[in-house]
Amino acid sequence: MALILFSLLFFLGLVNPSESRLSVNYYQKSCPRFSQIMQDTITNKQITSPTTAAATLRLFFHDCFIEGCDASVLVSSTPFNEAERDADMNLSLPGDGFDVVVRAKTALELACPGVVSCADILAVATRDLVTMVGGPFYKVPLGRRDGLVSRANRVEGNLPRPTMSISQIISIFAVRGFSVQEMVALSGAHTIGFSHCKEFSSGIYNYSRSSQSNPSYNPRFAEGLRKACSDYQKNPTLSVFNDIMTPNKFDNMYFQNLPKGLGLLATDHTMATDPRTRQFTDLYAKNQSAFFEAFGRAMEKLGLYGIKTGRRGEIRRRCDALN
Repeated sequence: MALILFSLLFFLGLVNPSESRLSVNYYQKSCPRFSQIMQDTITNKQITSPTTAAATLRLFFHDCFIEGCDASVLVSSTPFNEAERDADMNLSLPGDGFDVVVRAKTALELACPGVVSCADILAVATRDLVTMVGGPFYKVPLGRRDGLVSRANRVEGNLPRPTMSISQIISIFAVRGFSVQEMVALSGAHTIGFSHCKEFSSGIYNYSRSSQSNPSYNPRFAEGLRKACSDYQKNPTLSVFNDIMTPNKFDNMYFQNLPKGLGLLATDHTMATDPRTRQFTDLYAKNQSAFFEAFGRAMEKLGLYGIKTGRRGEIRRRCDALN
């Protein structure tokens, strides 16, 4: 009976196994040069703009946490819809992440038009860039479709903010099925990239009556941050590397920095002291292999969150616009 029902659904077009299954070799026949085009694109972009890896990794997180990993963050607003990328929290997303996806999409449309989704491009670009700057390789099953919805009003409260308590951040991850350990591992993405001064200014200026900065900061580090960010109110684009030691290398230095008071964001300091998270920050500070293994597993899991397949999505002609 079940076989008959499945056959009927298949006949009616309601179930299509070829569309609903993800595979690392998904484009082997439909776009044989997929991997090579992706590799050429991200290599050229990273060499000319070394912030691309961090920008793309952050873009991937912001995409997956809202509608799932469906490239909804790439969609531009229209007069009839304010899209995700124009939500307050996404206005600071660096342009390099968007640009590398657009470049890859353009090349892939020339090679195999209408075949490769923007969601798959973003997922693979993220993995390949992380690996390129020294991070772990992890599997990226392919076959995602691009989402049909992108709304700015769905962003607030669904992405971690530096001003949130550790309990709030744990909750944001938990509702998406991620454990505290997975949350800490994913936070290790801060080993590359930068944060704008406004995101941590409250911790280094007029923190309290007795202290200019949060005592969790290394005093000399706090002084350096105040100098680097002295004009941030006039120039909101001023930023500082999340990891001042090896800012362009994906390693475990971010975790090594935390107990030394060299964390940049308030959440970094809290994560290094809260008993729910400290055991993992300590582990990853001591053991880079443990961090890489945990990060790779968590990224594989994140890449499957909320994905669209079959008729729940589409293959966009352009990544910044719905068909």
